[in-house]
Amino acid sequence: MSTAEVARDFTHIDQPLARIAADIDAMFEEVLVQPSDPSARLLNAMRHAAIGGGKRLRPLLACASADLFDVPRSLSLRAGLAVECIHVHSLIHDDLPCMDDDDLRRGKPTVHVAFDEATAVLAGDSLLALAFEILSDPATHPLAEVRVELVRDLAHAAGAFGMAGGQMLDLLPAYQPADMEAVARLQRLKTGALIGWSVECGAVLGRAGAEERLSLRGYAQNLGLAFQIADDLLDVTGDPSAVGKRLRKDGDQGKETFVTLLGADRARRQAEMLVDQAIEHLHPFAASAELLIAIARFSISRDR
Repeated sequence: MSTAEVARDFTHIDQPLARIAADIDAMFEEVLVQPSDPSARLLNAMRHAAIGGGKRLRPLLACASADLFDVPRSLSLRAGLAVECIHVHSLIHDDLPCMDDDDLRRGKPTVHVAFDEATAVLAGDSLLALAFEILSDPATHPLAEVRVELVRDLAHAAGAFGMAGGQMLDLLPAYQPADMEAVARLQRLKTGALIGWSVECGAVLGRAGAEERLSLRGYAQNLGLAFQIADDLLDVTGDPSAVGKRLRKDGDQGKETFVTLLGADRARRQAEMLVDQAIEHLHPFAASAELLIAIARFSISRDR
């Protein structure tokens, strides 16, 4: 079955996504318990952003990669929860008036609209801290060296040489990438770094060898760019009610994207080629990588 044919059949991905979403929501309910004092406002803001909605693609990637190495789901879900904490933190801050200034996220008011800007900043900060609290707990893995590697790699992926660095480039008026290489570099940092960690954390949890890690790294790099092209296409052609946020922002701000550089048709073909390349990297895992293959194909065929 071709990539295009499989892309129209979401049966391979809908159920795993729904299960992971339910598991992650349940875990957020457990760790974000509402206290009976004034600090409840902060927890309510964190819950508003974290519970319900979202694709939960990063936790699913964490679990799917860990499954390759027979890692217990109880461990990989904790890694998935940690990276989702970082992702939600980034969305809260990205929506602030000083950043992209959005009032809708995942189909509901953004945190600074539902609460206030100061609470939104603190909610994002608290989710960032919570991610590392989760990873450093022995419940995530019995071996301290594994936990340290997870923490170190996620800190790198989230910081100045990963997601935050990419966001900085995206905000700089003087930084206007005008070619594919520059746009790809920005997106490898802003979007690809957390996707890369989500894939590679399974190999860390499973104490995989160098060759297996290299294959997963190649898969993640191609998937991250394909995922961003799909986001760029959704920003131009998507339905705001399905996507759950304001669209056409990049065009309104004059930002260069894969779509502005290539046009919609060429961008779509580029994304399909990247997905095919991502899947090639999974060849050593044979049938065990079926879910990762389905995720790659879903990534460029989604409507949200």
